[in-house]
Amino acid sequence: MDKRWLVGIDIGGTSIKVAFINLFGDIVHSWEIETNKSERGHYIPVDIARSIDKKLNELNQTKSKLIGIGIGAPGPVNVQDGSIEVAVNLGWENFPLQNILEQETSLPVVVDNDANIAAIGEMWKGAGKGAKNLICVTLGTGVGGGIIANGEIVRGVNGAGGEIGHITSVPKDGSPCNCGKKGCLETIASATGIARLALEEIASTNKMSKLRDSYDRYQTITSKLVFDIANEGDEIAKEVIDQVAFYLGLALANLANGLNPEKIVIGGGVSKAGHTLLTPLKEQFAQFAFPRVAQGVELVIATLGNDAGVVGGAWMAKERLMNELQVR
Repeated sequence: MDKRWLVGIDIGGTSIKVAFINLFGDIVHSWEIETNKSERGHYIPVDIARSIDKKLNELNQTKSKLIGIGIGAPGPVNVQDGSIEVAVNLGWENFPLQNILEQETSLPVVVDNDANIAAIGEMWKGAGKGAKNLICVTLGTGVGGGIIANGEIVRGVNGAGGEIGHITSVPKDGSPCNCGKKGCLETIASATGIARLALEEIASTNKMSKLRDSYDRYQTITSKLVFDIANEGDEIAKEVIDQVAFYLGLALANLANGLNPEKIVIGGGVSKAGHTLLTPLKEQFAQFAFPRVAQGVELVIATLGNDAGVVGGAWMAKERLMNELQVR
């Protein structure tokens, strides 16, 4: 079997994860570098290229050890030329990521959306292993998603397929979303959305609550705190989680009714709540899913964590580049 490595890269708003991964999908070496957003993210590809060279030197390896790069970036991607149409957090607009990175590294590069590569990673080596039809939703600062049908990522006509976070969940009087709409799933099921719901719940009732006591003391609420206090039996915290489970269950059931997936993988920081989220979510999902769809699907917590993106990037490089290069 080919002993060379694939390079998986996941660009985030604060850090960039990079890994050398073998053809079986095992991480051989992984590291992170800071995301340099100065001058509208101009230096990001150069920083990545230097970082790869530095790591190869540390490992006494040459560039010939590497087959190619699979990289995920936030925002819609033009898959034909590997450019990023817009990534607000990085300052990119029509940014030719593939071209620049190929010039800087002298390696072939494949680019896709960061949520898509996380979904692919979970399909290859994570909670979705073996499933060719799956939905992956990442609940973090925002809500991202990737949809895989018959083993292929659904990208849509202009790269915006799988925008699960922007399914309208509150059609009337919903909270504003960063995308410009109101009432998106992201305003409810993200870490920030859960904290906002908790504050609203505290303001709307006089019930005694540890959540209220904590807010009065520290003047802040996090989604982790909501789940922790719910586990202690706090009524207000449980009501917030029930709301989140209702809206998320409704959105995922409607998606599943159209796709009939084998697995729905829940990832991102919020998924660390585990069964505190998953149990009420399964109940709500079952309420809204077509019975046969509900029979065929399993809702699971993602297992790869922060490695999902780099593993998915490597898979993408393996599938696309090895066919093109006819590497055996």
